Amino acid sequence: MSETYLDQKAWGHGLATISHDGSVLDVWYPEPQVGEAPKSDLQWFSPRHLDELAGVDEIRNVRTEVLRCEIDLSLPVSSTQDAYLRLQLLSHLLVQPNSINLEGLIPNLPIVAFTNRGVMSLEEFEKRTITLRNHGVVAHSLDKFPRLIDYVVPKKVRIADGNRVRLGAHLSPGTTVMHEGFVNFNAGTLGSSMVEGRISQGVVVGDGSDIGGGASIMGTLSGGGKEKITIGKRALLGANSGIGISIGDDSIVEAGLYVTAGTKVTLHHDGRTQVVKAIELSGLPGMLFRRNSQNGSVEALAREGVGVELNSELHA
Repeated sequence: MSETYLDQKAWGHGLATISHDGSVLDVWYPEPQVGEAPKSDLQWFSPRHLDELAGVDEIRNVRTEVLRCEIDLSLPVSSTQDAYLRLQLLSHLLVQPNSINLEGLIPNLPIVAFTNRGVMSLEEFEKRTITLRNHGVVAHSLDKFPRLIDYVVPKKVRIADGNRVRLGAHLSPGTTVMHEGFVNFNAGTLGSSMVEGRISQGVVVGDGSDIGGGASIMGTLSGGGKEKITIGKRALLGANSGIGISIGDDSIVEAGLYVTAGTKVTLHHDGRTQVVKAIELSGLPGMLFRRNSQNGSVEALAREGVGVELNSELHA
């Protein structure tokens, strides 16, 4: 079954960093837009503040120049400027995770040195070690994906450690990502959430949910899995827990319990018990997943009432 993507165009003026060999290393789009690009001459020209930033950086051996990018969000990624535009559409909350085509994204993102002075090619970073040191230039990562906070400032969001949130993360107002929390690209929150664990690529977390310290949510980048995992509203993943299935509204996974799709679960319902695979319970609301402390079996029970209630002061 083929996936359905947003059938829309997007565009933006961006400041591109270009290496000495003409390769685009990254692009910053201050105001990306969803929809058809304007046709008038006045709107065609790039913003003045971007033009003023264009130039040459001899220390990194790069130049910056303004470009205009127009893309179809239903088609695969075709270039580095295309890839960076899609990631920033996600982080500006203009599109939601899993709603646009990201086929070809990773091959179109070059591995570069992300430094405190901007990006540069790995070749130049290695070659210019002495010059860079003399000018106080240091790298914080060698990667395809940059930090979100170097390109987008999300509104009403707290990020304790910027290195742990990648560009392309979708963080809704009221979200708090603590020091040990991690949010990958094409993943994130749809409302106020506490993130102290790992939100993998493709995972979305509902409003009012809490991803406990050390908790892990399986993504689809590696391992061959195709299941897009969602966390419902007011759900709780206890500390050091993990899931490979979706969790519905007001559901809880107890601390330390890892529930994969194939986990055998003893289901308690209406006075009866039966053993099922966890995937059969995927997405059901009002469930409590726990491990029986006497026999070690994984159990699922229907629970009533709301799940967690976040501290309103922390997520105001």
